[in-house]
Amino acid sequence: MRIIKKLFKGLLAIILLCVILLYIFDYDYILKGVRVVYMTGHTTAYIDDYTYFDNHTIEKGDKPVPWELHASYNKVTPTERLNTINNAMGTVAFMIIKNDEIWYENYAEGYGTESKTNSFSMAKSITTALLGKAIMDGYIKNLDQPIGDFLPKFSEGLAAKTTVGDLSSMSSGLNWTEHYTSPFSITARAYYDPELRDVMNGLEVVNEPGKEFEYLSGSTQLLGMVIEKATGKTLSQYLSESFWKPMGMEQDALWQVDSEDSGMEKTYCCIASNARDFARFGVLFKNDGKFDGKQILPKEFTKIATQKRFENDDMYGYGFWLSDHLDKDIFVMRGILGQYVITIPEDDVIIVRLGHHRGGPQGSFSEDFFIYIEEAYKMLENAS
Repeated sequence: MRIIKKLFKGLLAIILLCVILLYIFDYDYILKGVRVVYMTGHTTAYIDDYTYFDNHTIEKGDKPVPWELHASYNKVTPTERLNTINNAMGTVAFMIIKNDEIWYENYAEGYGTESKTNSFSMAKSITTALLGKAIMDGYIKNLDQPIGDFLPKFSEGLAAKTTVGDLSSMSSGLNWTEHYTSPFSITARAYYDPELRDVMNGLEVVNEPGKEFEYLSGSTQLLGMVIEKATGKTLSQYLSESFWKPMGMEQDALWQVDSEDSGMEKTYCCIASNARDFARFGVLFKNDGKFDGKQILPKEFTKIATQKRFENDDMYGYGFWLSDHLDKDIFVMRGILGQYVITIPEDDVIIVRLGHHRGGPQGSFSEDFFIYIEEAYKMLENAS
């Protein structure tokens, strides 16, 4: 019994020492990560983790615009292959939209049309939409405006060359390491640290900006800080008045912030909303910035955002991933656990998938991405 007590005391002493060291070396944000992830039975971020963070509300308007249901709504059963991948990957929402009408939708695990889940990096596309709106509203001149005009920290050396377009197109040259498993990485710090602005202001531009694609979440976080400074509004407020209300979103959404006191939205991730409302951004960019007859974004901006910026890179535009699967021009909002709004303008098709997991890597995407597209087209063909 004495040995067990000694072991227990020793274990407590080790834990206490670790906590003290985390505070001494400024890694105390890891404690929040342990509480949010491991103490809830997870091993990484998950689709419902927004409930453990502070959030700003993205308010919907007084007159939501409900989706039209296609004449063939849910008349075609999903293919066996689609059912298999959805079950294996823990899909909680799957939609096919045809001609701006819901053609098919299915939900699982108790999730439904109003259920919120974490967007993860699909928020990068929405942040780029906010950039387009800020340009349209005159808060930002154009894609070539230097970020130093808004963030003085980035007004010298290589940083002075960095533009808002470089941030949106992932060519910032920042000394950010995109690492999702190490608790000591800046990616983890940005997710759990209560002072996100301080974290970002500690970064440097170390490579020539605007030259080549390098996927860095920090680029989008800086872009969010630029938009916040340019507009003088919280990003949640600006998103509400610019898109959530005029596009007739049916539900309020939540945007994670670093802390209640700081109130900085995590613009590289973390908007909690539902499949139907996320899908409206696919409609908006497919229809050249128009939604329900209103010009929400400039046509020119939506075209630029959904085409490649660099000749030697075919997979990214401004805030959107790109694919030529099935020889089609496709642009994609994408989150780390297989969150997708897949838009295929030539066929007027949008595919939305939300869920717990994604498949293994297959080029620039994971294998499940291609299956969702292929099986959606098989279902559409079976209806004809």
